[in-house]
Amino acid sequence: MNAPLMNWDLAPYFPSFNGQEYRDFNQALRADVATATADAQKLAPLSEANVDPWAALLTNYEDLSKRLSHVWSYVHALASCDAKNEAFRKESSRLSVLGADMQKLAVELFRGVRDADDAAMAALIAKPSLENARFYIERLRDEARLSMDAKREALAADLATDGIHAWGRLYDTVSGTLNFEMQWPDGRSERVPMSRRRSLTSNADPKVRKAAFDGGNVAWQGVADVAASALNAIAGTRHTLYAQRGIEHFLDVAVFDAAISHKTLDAMFAAVEDNAEVARRFLRLKARALGQKQIGWWDLEAPLPLKSSQEVSWEGAQEMVRSAFSRAYPDLSQFFDRVIERKWVEHEPRDGKQPGAYCTSSPLINESRVFMTFQGALSDVSTLAHEVGHAFHNWVMRDLRGMARNYPMTLAESASTFAEMVLSDGLLENPEISEEQQAVLLSEQLGDATAFLLDIPVRFQFEREFYERRKKEEVATSELSELMTKTQRRIFGDTLAEGGEDPLFWASKLHFYISGVSFYNFPYTFGYLLSRGLYAQFKSEGPKFLPRYEQLLKLTGSGLAHGVAKEALGRDLESHEFWQEGIRSLEEPLAKLEKLLPKLGLV
Repeated sequence: MNAPLMNWDLAPYFPSFNGQEYRDFNQALRADVATATADAQKLAPLSEANVDPWAALLTNYEDLSKRLSHVWSYVHALASCDAKNEAFRKESSRLSVLGADMQKLAVELFRGVRDADDAAMAALIAKPSLENARFYIERLRDEARLSMDAKREALAADLATDGIHAWGRLYDTVSGTLNFEMQWPDGRSERVPMSRRRSLTSNADPKVRKAAFDGGNVAWQGVADVAASALNAIAGTRHTLYAQRGIEHFLDVAVFDAAISHKTLDAMFAAVEDNAEVARRFLRLKARALGQKQIGWWDLEAPLPLKSSQEVSWEGAQEMVRSAFSRAYPDLSQFFDRVIERKWVEHEPRDGKQPGAYCTSSPLINESRVFMTFQGALSDVSTLAHEVGHAFHNWVMRDLRGMARNYPMTLAESASTFAEMVLSDGLLENPEISEEQQAVLLSEQLGDATAFLLDIPVRFQFEREFYERRKKEEVATSELSELMTKTQRRIFGDTLAEGGEDPLFWASKLHFYISGVSFYNFPYTFGYLLSRGLYAQFKSEGPKFLPRYEQLLKLTGSGLAHGVAKEALGRDLESHEFWQEGIRSLEEPLAKLEKLLPKLGLV
């Protein structure tokens, strides 16, 4: 088999895909999971009399989880680079079976702790081998009480491989191999991979943006029924399982996974809705700068019509990130150098690559890998900083045990967004940048705010309404598009031109199809606004704040999000005021841009 084209170095994972070392690793992992499950099935539920074998089982499960994460990270990295590769797709499916086997072992853990009394739990947590695992073990019992009995959970794990997760894999295959017809302004027609669409809709030429949007949606319309089937199946499976598990509301699972309270979620979205006008003001300003009355969905990531909006080279992007990091956060800059020198980034535009960007990590080798498609837009530079922020988070936690590294998305997005803010402010503070460059950077910063305060709420509100409807019946393809259009219109308000909606956003957005996590959207807004609070403290206190920040990152797997944040910030995340302050901090960069654009002759 020919090796896939890629920029990153995956050799530290395994010398080669399906080589002897890889096969031996997987064979041993599979056998050890089976042995651990058989041993667990022989254990009586946890009591003070059998604490030792349960402690041993937990530490063994921790080790097995690290090994599974290692091989899954590797295969996912390969499949992302070459979505057309049948061997990678087959291996992903095989690992899903192994994941189901691990879930069966987790079911045995649930059985053990579900009805354990406080004395037995205290004795378990007190074992030296489980030091610093209190939060993980307590969460395990909470999760167990939201599960079915062991036999039904084991069956659900088996069915998930060819059920809910298969629908997610189908979507990955369809999106990763989808091409569209790009009609260039000069009359050329070209078939391009869907992974290029986002960068094309960030192009300075409005005709290019619109052509990429239209061509992409023609392609998505062609697979819309497949996407709708996948979406309905994923949601329908969850509803069925929630009912069997006694879960009252579908958001209960998302809130639990995010390690926050419903009160926190409600406070955040109430503040976002009450202050949405901040983001809308920017979009009206941007529309005028683009010479338009309103914006279309294809204009959301459009650059300002300035000379500084020219494309950035990959080498130039690296220097922008390195320079900004070094001025504000030297340790982050040194880490970035490590990332580049050790080839941890896959960045090249290429046919067959999956769309999107992510950071994946292996707890066995304590290394991360960043996946993205760099096309030269300033937003791509921000994506690089964002994903490196994730990698830095994992690096800071490298010495912690596996049970203390299992942090929620809400806090994961804080580290990545913090890195983006370091990049943005670092570049703005550079005395050598021109007013045009300042305008570009401010526009990018406020464009991010638009994504988190308008775009993410669209995804959340759409998905919530979809799940409500799906409880009653399947939702048709046309209904999904109508719901998406209606939601975009309501949240973006008068900033969105008539016909400027994206009715197929539900089909093209990967986040709706992640089968392992529900409501993969609001943690981004949570992390963004929390990061603004963290970054405000950093600007106020200076470098002395950074050790506290890194301590926060280390604690992210050891407590509920609002508890960890309160320890670091001394603030109440369940209050409307906290989130409102974060949003209103955007008034400063918005005011700067409103003053700057007239000087540049754009409004």
